[in-house]
Amino acid sequence: MKCPQCVYTNPDGVKFCISCGETFVKNNTQEDENSFFYEFAHYVDMVPRFERSIEPKFQNVFSRVFRNHSELEAERLFIVGTALTTPKISEVTDTWPKPWLFARVFIIALLAFAGFYIGVNYFGNINFIPGLIIVGAFAVPLTTLIFFWEMNAPQNIAIYRIIYVVLIGGILSMLAALVFFDILKNMINPITIGIAEELAKAITVISFVRYRKYRYILNGLLIGSAVGAGFAAFETAGYALRSLMSGDAQNLYTTILLRGLLAPGGHVAWAALTGAAFCRVQGDHPFKLNTLVKFKFLRVFFLVVLMHALWDTPITGMFPFGQAFLIIASWIVVFLMIRAGLKEIGEKKSLV
Repeated sequence: MKCPQCVYTNPDGVKFCISCGETFVKNNTQEDENSFFYEFAHYVDMVPRFERSIEPKFQNVFSRVFRNHSELEAERLFIVGTALTTPKISEVTDTWPKPWLFARVFIIALLAFAGFYIGVNYFGNINFIPGLIIVGAFAVPLTTLIFFWEMNAPQNIAIYRIIYVVLIGGILSMLAALVFFDILKNMINPITIGIAEELAKAITVISFVRYRKYRYILNGLLIGSAVGAGFAAFETAGYALRSLMSGDAQNLYTTILLRGLLAPGGHVAWAALTGAAFCRVQGDHPFKLNTLVKFKFLRVFFLVVLMHALWDTPITGMFPFGQAFLIIASWIVVFLMIRAGLKEIGEKKSLV
């Protein structure tokens, strides 16, 4: 029985039911992989059966950012991950996702920040300061997190779970870092800072992904980025508050701006890489401590620690050139991990 209230017509003229997947009008031409049709591929299992490359093409990965998108598309992205909306592995597409919502989230955060800025600077209302710090601290980490959310092709993690990981994982990782700093208080330097903070985040990330429910590489990227986003945002809020207490209002905005610009290549990306590396070596197997000493995990973890140590090294030219280089290097590895994650999905689908 047809249900007209659920019918959606995609930009290519294909009509189908969102709930049951029944196609009412079908084009004779080949479906366009960029169309909204693909947003529902996990549910209606109507993805064309032809081989496509998973090699990254950045002009394609970000091809949807500047397109018009309906509210329905945004809502659909946030309903995945529950018992009713998690697709089977056979329904998961192993081609590169085309994220776009992260850009909208960034614009919304900028508008909110501008509102708080106006309240503080033009109306002189100090009640706007907490909101300004919170929004300024979370804007870029949250935007980066939404990018990883959209890249999580298995779509098996609910948004409420991500919010939980951001808040609880963020504060737990910070507290763990403080414990390590207290142990290493007599030898604080860029290397020990990198070890303490990355080890704290790694322990937190692994505590969330060690269960086999989150067994995909892309799951590790997402959970890791959530922990890193919480850590980065809370840390930025603390530094912003210190700047404000120093009596220099301009320093407050400088702190938020600089840390925002650098956030995507810092804690968020590093924790994401750690999570992905752990899921890559654990796979479908139960958690064992010897998983943590496998070379495939250790090489990524030590790389992250090294990048963090270099980031904090007070050498001439490290800011901004050295840190810009580290951001680029971090994201090269991130995209390599995404590629590995998509290959993993393809391999699992072939076994079904």
